[in-house]
Amino acid sequence: MGDYSSPLSVILVSSGSRGNKLLFRYPFQRGPEHPAGPPSKPRSRYAVNSTGDHSDDQDGDSRFSDVILATILATKSEMCGQKFELKIDNVRFVGHPTLLQHGLGQVSKTDPSPKRETPTMILFNVVFALRANADPSVISCLHNLSRRIAVVLQHEERRCQYLTREAKLILALQDEVSAVADADAGPQSPFRHILPKCKLARDLKEAYDRVGRGCLEGEHRRTFQLTVAGQELRLPSDAAALCASGVVRLQVNNWLEVSFCLPHKIHYVAANLIPPEAIERSLKAIRPYHALLLLGDEKALLDELPVDCSPALVRVIKTASAVKNLQQLAQDADLALLQVFQLAAHLVYWGKAIIIYPLCENNVYMLSPSASLCVYSPLAEQFSHQFPAHDLPSVLTKFSLPVSLSEFRSPLAPPVQETQLVQMVVWMLQHRVLVQLHTYVCLMAAPSEEEARPRDEDVPFAARVGGRSLSTPNALSFGSPTSSDDMTLTSPSMDNSSAELLPSGDSPLNRRMTESLLASLSEHERAAILGVPAAQSPEDLRAFARLLHYFRGRHHLEEIMFHENTRRSQLLTLLDKFRSVLVLATHEDPVIAVFQAQLK
Repeated sequence: MGDYSSPLSVILVSSGSRGNKLLFRYPFQRGPEHPAGPPSKPRSRYAVNSTGDHSDDQDGDSRFSDVILATILATKSEMCGQKFELKIDNVRFVGHPTLLQHGLGQVSKTDPSPKRETPTMILFNVVFALRANADPSVISCLHNLSRRIAVVLQHEERRCQYLTREAKLILALQDEVSAVADADAGPQSPFRHILPKCKLARDLKEAYDRVGRGCLEGEHRRTFQLTVAGQELRLPSDAAALCASGVVRLQVNNWLEVSFCLPHKIHYVAANLIPPEAIERSLKAIRPYHALLLLGDEKALLDELPVDCSPALVRVIKTASAVKNLQQLAQDADLALLQVFQLAAHLVYWGKAIIIYPLCENNVYMLSPSASLCVYSPLAEQFSHQFPAHDLPSVLTKFSLPVSLSEFRSPLAPPVQETQLVQMVVWMLQHRVLVQLHTYVCLMAAPSEEEARPRDEDVPFAARVGGRSLSTPNALSFGSPTSSDDMTLTSPSMDNSSAELLPSGDSPLNRRMTESLLASLSEHERAAILGVPAAQSPEDLRAFARLLHYFRGRHHLEEIMFHENTRRSQLLTLLDKFRSVLVLATHEDPVIAVFQAQLK
């Protein structure tokens, strides 16, 4: 199956006084000196490519001559300033034709003497050739890239006639190569000679390389994943063919920057594509209790930022921590929470960070299904280099089954061992080898026969939500603002005090409140709840009724604690009292799971 997020080629065409011209295309059209295949084995255009070499995909637009491409891609002036999309057979051309300026070649009435040479170019079009069955999101993204390049070129043309100069240089080189080819009686591709002499041609080539096929084939796809995670990339000798990072940064005319991100190339986990729409849904679901985890070194990320980037973005990067939720991040960075959400989403979209739940000792982690378990993998080598006293396979065996971080804590262990544990967990989260599991609560319609039988009271409720006792030890000294049993994540509308679930007392107002909360339930659900012994306590029943809307399997315990501003011990105690009408499910948070593996 081909890589449908990669363009086949990039093409620059123009229209002006010299007619329609194809100024540049990359990759170069194959000529006789570089045949596409053995001449003795002609290939039918209807043949099935069973070898998987994608040669037909690469040459999808090669059968179109330069004259034909110039004719079909240099549109009329009326079509400028809008999306251009043309499908011919199995090739789709996407661009954004742009008019350089209105009234070209006209002399100003106020100043009849022309001060500069009359421009000869009327419009131009930067076009990306794609497979006809490319995903609509890929088509939209590459049109956006074409539009951004066009806007910058239009600005530079008006400022200093940059595009006109580059076009004249390209056309002169084409004439020169054509003259040499006529003398030698052999056709040559002029674009090979244009590339080293034309800055605009090199910029277009770089844009193609960054969003092109490159390193997303086979083993190289895993190498790309290491690059995103901030690890050292080991490129083979043909490094130019493996630079498809999905991120384009061009300095057009050494003046204006074009920044672009193709999410289809960035968000890969273990050779699996994370759909862009899944990323967008996840970004919309970010909550204040989530945390921002940078995927690379802080200093390296700051060095990549443009000179004129937002100071708020710099503050977020410097303040972000794996043990700090977004609300606390906003307070420490002195920024509005909404602005922190926007900056966090920006970093995630560009593949520089992921969303996690803040580290604390109650977090339950498990080995990711997509984790690489090879003993001699590059990931294992980097782990050993980062933590010389440990090896990755041995550490991962401890997470074969769900385990909470509190189980690694030893009262006799030195603090440095605890700190190293945190660093290793952060490293494994950055490289997607661990997933966090959360506990979700569901209310049963009615107790089953098995639930109606007496339970073994020796097995506490907390043992079924991660193997933790109700009286857990103090939190690991992560520098975490939240503690384990005292894990109080306050919502923006509440203070930092530990709040009770409901006020005490059995006043008529409280009874009416409880009845109102239970009124939304079915008859079977109300009967099951009122049949629980703990329901005889007005305070417990009122507290349980207030939390009923969380017990539909869509809210995990940490989210309930955040919204209700309650301690974990209080919540677990209440759930234990009503355990006969509750069902627990343990799985990943969908907001976070999108960054761990391919969604089905």
